[in-house]
Amino acid sequence: MITRSAIFEGRIKTGCEERFFAAINERLAPLWRRFPHATNVRLLRVLQSDADARPVVMIQQIDYPSMAALEEAIASPVRAEARAITMELMEMFDGRFYHVVSEGNAVKDGA
Repeated sequence: MITRSAIFEGRIKTGCEERFFAAINERLAPLWRRFPHATNVRLLRVLQSDADARPVVMIQQIDYPSMAALEEAIASPVRAEARAITMELMEMFDGRFYHVVSEGNAVKDGA
């Protein structure tokens, strides 16, 4: 399994928190689920972190069965739609987002 994670590092502008997350849930989440070959979509809102951690507001993750499936998804028109909305939402955000691609499976007993 391949997971592409988007890390939103920074802070939501004061007074924009509800609008920011409402737009994520109403406008972006449906697009993320439409990515070709996406098998699972997760949105993780950070509640706590270590005192010396970088300020991360949320992590979005999408699982794909292979790198080829991921590459097809990020070349799709759906990604262009999602990217345009993400850039609109960044007006409410002081910071940046970046992606990390990882490979792995659930840890099993005795592993």
